Amino acid sequence: MDTIASTIADLTRDLVKLDSRSSVSNIPVADRIEPELRGFDVERVDYADAAGVAKRVLVANRGGPGGIAFSGHMDTVPETGWQADPWSGRVDDGGVLHGLGSTDMKGPVAAAIVAARSLPDRVPVTLLITTDEETTKRGARAIAEKSELVKRIRPKGILVVEPTSLRPVRGHRSHIQFTCTAEGVQAHSSTGKGRNANWTLIPFLAEMKTIYDRLRTDRTLQDDAYDPPFSDFNVIIDNHGTAVNVTVPLATAVIKFRYSASIDPTYVREAVHAAGRTHGVAVREAEEGSPPELPADHPFVAACTEVAGQAPVTAPFGTDASILQSIAPCVIMGPGDIGVAHKPDEAVSIGELASAVPLFQALAGRFA
Repeated sequence: MDTIASTIADLTRDLVKLDSRSSVSNIPVADRIEPELRGFDVERVDYADAAGVAKRVLVANRGGPGGIAFSGHMDTVPETGWQADPWSGRVDDGGVLHGLGSTDMKGPVAAAIVAARSLPDRVPVTLLITTDEETTKRGARAIAEKSELVKRIRPKGILVVEPTSLRPVRGHRSHIQFTCTAEGVQAHSSTGKGRNANWTLIPFLAEMKTIYDRLRTDRTLQDDAYDPPFSDFNVIIDNHGTAVNVTVPLATAVIKFRYSASIDPTYVREAVHAAGRTHGVAVREAEEGSPPELPADHPFVAACTEVAGQAPVTAPFGTDASILQSIAPCVIMGPGDIGVAHKPDEAVSIGELASAVPLFQALAGRFA
């Protein structure tokens, strides 16, 4: 293993070993990253999330204003389904590093840090290292709204180094999250004195299934620039731990609707709220940010295409680009396979992480 690969492996392993699920503080990860940024002007932006958990994002610059910014996030999804230790950071004989967040996206973050600090001092480069990307995008918002360093630097472009197998992604979907709540009266279910909130929620969900079906069949609501062309409309249901012999006092459905820049979300938004009013379900929505999308011939997209040697594509998933696009044009391109993210036994090839370094550096050189 060469020096660059070994350095990336060591940093990725250290980051993976630190639990930074979105529900816990990421400050230990930020504290581990900051010593890697010697020679950079480093700005910490701290905040508390909605649960009061302390969070920190880092903005680091060297070489002055302009140039390119590399962005990645420190938080991970929960460890659902893992049988092995999610935080082992184990490297197998094939040079593959295992652990929660190894691909999404502690490995790509490590590669971006190594690439940035290995550039000549005269080349302007910035790192935007966020958190809460997997949930609210609050870390990216903190940078966009509060970072004085970003305001001074004004980067020319932002490369979000999410795993794309190093293929440039010129646009992706963003989401609206609907939290839909039905209330009941808790009682022993045998007494007939309670009211099960699920009986209120079920007819509402039947209308949500109609929206789901229409999104998959109505061509006017689809975008052929994306695969799949139809928008995601995914629902999870929570009875908040109620036992089967108790009438449910609170039933919650959370729906994530992902749409691309060419899709007007008005139909879905209005249909969800109308169904809530009809069936007595309270609907609250939170919007991630508008879908980022650059044309294929945009200069930043063209530069990424030339460096990567791969044609630009679009992606169905979302990233911090939905927020960071307010700072500068964004392209998503990083090492690793998004297909292994958010799954048990997530892993990343150290060789692929290392192969990203010269690509990142070539791109930074073009923007110097």
